[in-house]
Amino acid sequence: MSDSPHPHNQTTLITGGAGFIGSNLTDALLERGERVICLDNFSDYYDPARKQANVAPHLENPNYTLVRGDLRDRDLIMRLFEEHRPTRVAHLAALAGVRASIEQATLYVEVNVQGTIHLMDAARQTGVENFVMASTSSIYGKTDRIPFREDQPTDRPLAPYPATKKACEVMGHAYHNMFGLNFTALRFFTVYGPRVRPDMMAYIVMDRIVHDQEITLYNQGDMYRDWTYVDDVIQGIVAALDTPLGYEVINIGRGEPIRLGDFVAIIEELVGKPARLNMQPAPLSEPPLTFACVDKAKALLGYQPHTSIREGLARTWAWYQTLGTASSVTG
Repeated sequence: MSDSPHPHNQTTLITGGAGFIGSNLTDALLERGERVICLDNFSDYYDPARKQANVAPHLENPNYTLVRGDLRDRDLIMRLFEEHRPTRVAHLAALAGVRASIEQATLYVEVNVQGTIHLMDAARQTGVENFVMASTSSIYGKTDRIPFREDQPTDRPLAPYPATKKACEVMGHAYHNMFGLNFTALRFFTVYGPRVRPDMMAYIVMDRIVHDQEITLYNQGDMYRDWTYVDDVIQGIVAALDTPLGYEVINIGRGEPIRLGDFVAIIEELVGKPARLNMQPAPLSEPPLTFACVDKAKALLGYQPHTSIREGLARTWAWYQTLGTASSVTG
């Protein structure tokens, strides 16, 4: 991870700080001696007990403050910034998921776009030094240009979720132009690892193999994703927080697409059981391939992803086994 010369005087607001990536980022920043403000609404998108477990180790840390609240509450956001005076923002909170967004487009706009505007307004009014936002590889849609580079067109998203993230990237540029806000959007590519959400593929495959439940695979498993281990993603976020860049959009991926069928096969080996597969045609909202070019991240952030898919899945499986009687997931 990036070595900041002065991390100890930083106060970082992490939105979605009780979630998968946010809680892992909290670990990293607290280890550096930074002050962390965690904002999370503990929604029922998945079992809130998971998030409670994520934050539990930090509650006694004097450098950690937990705030329960919603991005749509503009007054709460402004009070939070005025009271805690964060110097940096890691904006990870969002309604995520391509398929879930299809039936809830209005809600996705309210949370993802309006919520981001509330944060940027508070940030620029209180002198925040750097604003880093989680974006998504699904913003690239269906394209023949591989690997995906930050300068290629992203104006034809396949579903509401990536459309909202594109809107946030564009609004970030407007706030940089109007107010001088340092704004970096990090386009994450299929993150997995310990604390992964139960609606994400790594968890679903492990959980359904364990419980002898069917797993739906699209296109005979011939879908490719640039699986990126969470520790590598955290390395990129920390480096971006440490490096105000004006306005930038940067891919954070592994740079090595893995066939979904091969991904499942590795998990079958780890679990020691075969998967029950239900092959289906891919929906129009699902791109056949994601493939990150990470040259820009390496050049601007010193980013170096180093976790292989086998190593990362082995660590994820080890974490899954600590959950005990994990409940199965549907959908």
